Amino acid sequence: MNATPAPPKQPPAQYGDLRAMFINCTLKRSDGEDSHTQRLIEVAAGVMRTQGVTVETVRAVDFELAPGVQPDMTEHGFERDDWPRLCKRVMAADILVLCTPIWLGEQSSVCRRVIERLYAESAKTGDNGQYLYYGRVGGALVTGNEDGIKHCASSLLYALNHIGYTIAPAADAGWIGEAGPGKSYGDDGCGFDNDFTQRNTTFMAWNLMHLARMLKDVGGIPAHGNLPGAWKDGQRFDHPDPAEAARRADAD
Repeated sequence: MNATPAPPKQPPAQYGDLRAMFINCTLKRSDGEDSHTQRLIEVAAGVMRTQGVTVETVRAVDFELAPGVQPDMTEHGFERDDWPRLCKRVMAADILVLCTPIWLGEQSSVCRRVIERLYAESAKTGDNGQYLYYGRVGGALVTGNEDGIKHCASSLLYALNHIGYTIAPAADAGWIGEAGPGKSYGDDGCGFDNDFTQRNTTFMAWNLMHLARMLKDVGGIPAHGNLPGAWKDGQRFDHPDPAEAARRADAD
């Protein structure tokens, strides 16, 4: 049996030019109660900061995010919408981690609002013709009681991937308590000694950094076969038109 190779003592790359944003979708404002979700965020953020990544954490509930799927809802009847200024900070990040508590087995209502507002930008394209979220990396952190980590994480990661974020291996982590009322993450140290949670959160942080590093070094996802403007102009990128194939089959 081959011996397991010793892990490298140093990281394989430098990450100091990367930026990461954690959006905490707790229902608690920053000037109110402590956030259990923030406690888990600090584990992943701590790993990244140690590697020189510029990390920003925000609580979405601190912002007035109008409902809707347009970039600026003040243009659609709402008096105030803080999404445009928060969006600028999202777009400045190489890594975006959506973080949510579990309520009744689902992500928080605040988290769903954030996803809807992220979707508002998904049709926009950059200078290379690709959708704006291409070349960025997404992840998810979930905390709560009883059940729902994998269900919530699958929803968050699907949404991020659908709008253009690249999802790393093991890009989610979380912690849940026992069934029924009880302590939440970090209450009297609850969960701090859970090896599964701490390991997965650390692995997630590193995988997000690794993938963001790789994408940044090669200039993102190659701009070929995925350009909406070119498709609209008639370029088909080797697409085998099934309608044309059917017509040829009928002709034969």
